[in-house]
Amino acid sequence: MSQASLGPGGARRLLKRLRDLMAGGGTGQERLNQTVRIIAADMVAEVCSIYMMRPGEVLELFATQGLKQEAVHKTRLAVGEGLIGDIAAHARPLALADAQSNPNFAYKPETGEEIFHSLMGVPILRGGRVLGVLAVQNRSFREYDEEEIEALQTIAMVLAELAASDSLFGPPEVALETVALLPERLEGLKLNEGLAMGRVVMHQPRVTIRQMVAEDPVRERGRLEAAVERMHSAIDALLARADLGHAGEHREILETYRMFAEDRGWLGRIGEAINAGLTAEAAVQRVQDDTRARMQQVSDPYLRERLSDLEDLGNRLLRHLTGDRTAAQAGALPDDVVLVARSMGPAELLDYDRRRLRAIVLEEGSPTAHVAIVARALGIPMVGRVKDIQARAAPDERIIVDGENAIVVLRPSEEVREAFQAAIRARAARQAKYVALRDLPAVSRDGVQAELMINAGLLIDLDHLAPTGAVGIGLYRTEIPFMVRSAFPDVASQVDFYREIYTRAGDAPVVFRTLDVGGDKRLPYLEMADDENPAMGWRAIRIALDRPMMLRQQVRALLLASAGRPLDVMFPMIADVAEFAAARALVDRELDRLAARGLARPAAVRVGTMLEVPSLVWQLPALLERADFVSVGSNDLMQFLFACDRGSTRLAGRYDVLSPAALCFLAGIADAAAARGVPLTLCGEMAGRPLEALALLALGFRRLSMAPNSVGPVKDMLRSADIGAVAAYLRSLLHLPDRSLRGRLAAFARDRSIAL
Repeated sequence: MSQASLGPGGARRLLKRLRDLMAGGGTGQERLNQTVRIIAADMVAEVCSIYMMRPGEVLELFATQGLKQEAVHKTRLAVGEGLIGDIAAHARPLALADAQSNPNFAYKPETGEEIFHSLMGVPILRGGRVLGVLAVQNRSFREYDEEEIEALQTIAMVLAELAASDSLFGPPEVALETVALLPERLEGLKLNEGLAMGRVVMHQPRVTIRQMVAEDPVRERGRLEAAVERMHSAIDALLARADLGHAGEHREILETYRMFAEDRGWLGRIGEAINAGLTAEAAVQRVQDDTRARMQQVSDPYLRERLSDLEDLGNRLLRHLTGDRTAAQAGALPDDVVLVARSMGPAELLDYDRRRLRAIVLEEGSPTAHVAIVARALGIPMVGRVKDIQARAAPDERIIVDGENAIVVLRPSEEVREAFQAAIRARAARQAKYVALRDLPAVSRDGVQAELMINAGLLIDLDHLAPTGAVGIGLYRTEIPFMVRSAFPDVASQVDFYREIYTRAGDAPVVFRTLDVGGDKRLPYLEMADDENPAMGWRAIRIALDRPMMLRQQVRALLLASAGRPLDVMFPMIADVAEFAAARALVDRELDRLAARGLARPAAVRVGTMLEVPSLVWQLPALLERADFVSVGSNDLMQFLFACDRGSTRLAGRYDVLSPAALCFLAGIADAAAARGVPLTLCGEMAGRPLEALALLALGFRRLSMAPNSVGPVKDMLRSADIGAVAAYLRSLLHLPDRSLRGRLAAFARDRSIAL
């Protein structure tokens, strides 16, 4: 251990000295100056400096011991500039024995820091936001150890709470803005469809911590254990609620959430923070801030979404420690609650009275976040990624949530409210019309029959089969149950899951897609390097063929679960026929294994492939000789065809799936499959939009798989169309140099009263 290391006892003494200092008199600057002197002395550092964030993403030197005093309030660094700026930009600690040799080092001559070589700095974090940076420096080339970093992080947390309360740094500079009382229209991301109107209720789970420094660590650990036990009991009560049912992905998610609450690593880090001198509440907050800051640097959406669960747990544990109540418990709520929050965990949502809850609006969130899955299970409209919604909305204001178009309207006028009520009535009428179509055949006016199927990835999605009238599941994404577990599920648990899918599907066919993980869908238990282009990296069938036991176990489970029933299974991301042949050989091997053990076989086994990689199109004759069916994944296929990241907002709308290039490409696939008599499905977003579905039908596609809410509109379109006439018109346009045929096709459809 180096000479500056404090150890738990020394850290606690230092925190007590700082607490006594803050309780004393003097100006804020005087106490800051004394603070850096105390920290420098206790950590045997020749420099201790505090930089605070100012407007414009600038870090200002607020106090220092060891650097030149004339630099205070004059030295400024942009976020990302120099080592201090780098710590703030990435919200992570940095310890360097030779700071000046680091390429990020930025020399500020007014500070006189050229004589100091080693540097250790940590972000001052609160609520996931970087408020500043705390740093120490030494003349020698010192190797700082983990205990020193931990001690400095604990001190930084105390400074963060003081900064938030203005008791040390004074009120922050705030740009004065006129509060807009006029209506505001905000856009976001659709997390769950539906329309709702109600009153804003701010979901503010953050708990105010009144005491940071502990007098008795043993007592604090006892308080923590008691609060954890109470929290576990409360989560168990949530799981027992009757309105959640006994199965479904939403329930599995809550059970996984319960496992998070027992995580020894999480609780262990809280215990370590208590040993460092913090109260139980401050220790929970310290671990929560650190985890949030680290996770925000992770690009993987799935891992980032787990942050909401961890935040939920931290807030829940803090409330059990302090006795504070949530907005759901704090008093009478309006009858039409629209929750507004930065983020939420799945259990926080269930704290609210479902009879009053109309919708949810988040500043963050994604469709695969656990809270979004639970919201869909409960039928609650939800819009995410609405920028600054917490700052723009005020409690009890009127708010409109359009989950279908991902639009939020704050303070709507009476005229807007009336128009929205009319939209709600019109939506209800459309839904009634689609319900009436449910049992009618999906056949066009000129007798072209199509199979309309739904995509699924959760057990709850299967509940949409009967209400929509879909004939089956054209794409079942199997990866989500693998992603919510902490270890690869064994064959027995997979068999149980697939049998439940068959049970819920009844006699309807189900096409299972094998694991499509990698890229933006990572398994927590599979070590993966970061690819420069994740969508085109080590994912899907590439992982499966490199880790064949994963694919064999999944295929084995599918074969066992489908005993006596037909099994349709397909592979994702196939780029050439050799990959398909290798994957199919694994299926054959598992079939031989079944026969050798005398186990029941499926009634039939059909093996197909997703067509998502353009290279496979130039091997179509060889592929169609070997595949029992083909499913076009238009989302990936189009982004690879146009070399266009479908997640890029800058490229949105630049290329159109209804361009002559895309339609010619799809027409070639449809013609080749028809010539060989191989069943062809399209299961991307194109299938669920009526105009795009019309084009696909005109090109020869006869099986479309889509989101459940798209079945009604697509069937309505099909039953009103003469597909032969549309096909003749569309094929006559494929030679044009136009960027898109969308306008021409839409006008043709309107002129012929095709329902779009």
